[in-house]
Amino acid sequence: MKKVLIVCGNGLGSSMIVEMNVKAALKEMGKEADVSHTDLTTAKTEQADIFLGSEDIVENLEDGKKNIVKLKNLMDKNELRDALEQNM
Repeated sequence: MKKVLIVCGNGLGSSMIVEMNVKAALKEMGKEADVSHTDLTTAKTEQADIFLGSEDIVENLEDGKKNIVKLKNLMDKNELRDALEQNM
C-alpha cells in the first residue's frame, strides 16, 4: 500500500483538510493508501511514496529521490484528484 504524506508549514490546518480530501478522492477512485499529514520539518525525515502540498512548501523537500506533488491550490479538489490519478 502506498503512503501519501500531506505537508504544510505547521502540519495543522491546511494539511489536515487536504488529508480528508485525499481520503475522499481515493475512495471515489476505488484506491487505498496510508494517508497522513505533517509539518515541513518533520516531513524531511519521513518516508512516503508521495509527498503532497502547496508548491512553496513541498519544493523545500526536493532531493532528487522523493516523489513530490506540487499543488497550485490546496483546496481545489479537481487539481487534487488529477494529481492523485497521475501519481497513484
